[in-house]
Amino acid sequence: MDAAEFRRRGKEMVDYVADYLENIEKRQVYPDVEPGYLRSLIPEEAPEEAESYEDVVKDIERVIMPGVTHWHSPYFYAYFPTANSFPSLLADMLCGAIGCIGFSWAASPACTELETVMLDWLGKMLKLPADFLAGTEGRGGGVIQGTASEATLIALLAARSKIIKLIQADHPDRSETDIISKLVAYSSDQAHSSVERAGLIAGVKMKKIPTDNKFSVRGDALQKVLEEDRAAGLIPFFFCATLGTTPSLEIWMHIDAAYAGSAFICPEFRPLLNGIEFADSFNFNPHKWLLVNFDCSAMWVKKRSDIIGAFKIEPLYLKHDHQESGNHSHWQIPLGRRFRSLKMWFVFRMYGLKGLQAYIRKHVGLAKEFESLVRADQRFEISADVVLGLVCFRLKGSNELNETLLKRINNARNIHLVPCQLAGKFVLRFAVCARTTESRHIQEAWCHIIKWVICTMSAIHTVLLSFYCCDSFYYLLSQCQYVSVCMLSQRCPLRVQSVCVFVSLIIHVLCCEWCFFFFLSKNVLLYTCALENVSVLKMKYVL
Repeated sequence: MDAAEFRRRGKEMVDYVADYLENIEKRQVYPDVEPGYLRSLIPEEAPEEAESYEDVVKDIERVIMPGVTHWHSPYFYAYFPTANSFPSLLADMLCGAIGCIGFSWAASPACTELETVMLDWLGKMLKLPADFLAGTEGRGGGVIQGTASEATLIALLAARSKIIKLIQADHPDRSETDIISKLVAYSSDQAHSSVERAGLIAGVKMKKIPTDNKFSVRGDALQKVLEEDRAAGLIPFFFCATLGTTPSLEIWMHIDAAYAGSAFICPEFRPLLNGIEFADSFNFNPHKWLLVNFDCSAMWVKKRSDIIGAFKIEPLYLKHDHQESGNHSHWQIPLGRRFRSLKMWFVFRMYGLKGLQAYIRKHVGLAKEFESLVRADQRFEISADVVLGLVCFRLKGSNELNETLLKRINNARNIHLVPCQLAGKFVLRFAVCARTTESRHIQEAWCHIIKWVICTMSAIHTVLLSFYCCDSFYYLLSQCQYVSVCMLSQRCPLRVQSVCVFVSLIIHVLCCEWCFFFFLSKNVLLYTCALENVSVLKMKYVL
């Protein structure tokens, strides 16, 4: 491919990407494939002779797209947002074209300097204390890591290195191995699994601090554990907090706000970060919610010397005449690094602070809309405070009931959700993720959920009826409901489904109390409402 063909093919690919994103909601959000599906679609070995570009592109839809989970679909509500925007995509193209490996200032001065400035820009948007900014004379500063998991590991390793040096300065006879065996790191029992993994990699004990009824660690609970461990001869050295509200406890405190951090650019959410002044390091992911596509995880430290001191190794071939100008390879585990700050530069300039704030507020508003739908239905409960763009909810009842509901929702592949566990309860997570999500998508998602609630509850009621109904009636009833559910999953015409549902209702009348008939009649109205994508709020008056 020469430059002329690249120009032509590049324009075609931009058109393909634009069409994909513009029409993504028409695609099934979750793939209907089995593990290993792809191997049978492509040869066992790479081709010896070159293939045409047309053949490669043709296989995108045949091979790749059938197995893609569409994270940017407005029907994707799983995990967390993964940011995307057209300015960021264009910047990533430029990054790939420049192709520098910016491990030092000399390797690419623009790569090093733009990253330092962009982290200062972002730090000022968040109103971070000046200690975290590099500026021209500051002792702190920011760096782009690949993920929040990497940032947590870097902070923990830096804290470990710092405490070992401090102890050995006072006790030169103590070995590093002996000190590490006594080190203890702490996190919330709600912290991400990556925190525990960081402890495994660092070879230190990791203890989880119990949370309160708001799923937050209280300062007195942490203080109590620290005192007990010190009395037992252990050495507390690191605490990973989800939000910085805990005062200094003479250990390194790292704040992980991977998802929530983007919201702190809005003044109304900035109080959630109060206490950041007590932290030694802070991290969040612009690639989650700030329209900068993956990977771009922003990390700041108060004293960059603490991190550089833990990772600095300078062989002769990496030295240059401007060593003091900054080598970001000393802030991370890999040596090489991409020109990721270009994405931040494009997005910050083309959206502006006000545009980014408006985007965050829109998602929060959509989450509040979904919360209101949940609260309006007495069958559901909200499992945690809805503060930003995530709603944790569940059907009132057993974990098994909610597991069944989630499985049916996801098997239908109209929307995609994932669960979590809070206080021993199986909980459904609804995260507003896609840049293109609108109110109508929230309403449609709720209708899909209600549709499967009706099917799930109907199946349970059928089992209960077996205690009251004769075998023949029960068999007929179960078959009618089974057929209606199957047709529902296949999007059978509404009138056909309604016949099956109302036949089962007649059987219910013959076999059960009239009060039970009323309950099922109400469910059928909701069932029909869901099939027709009618707003449940409009149906509330009828019911």
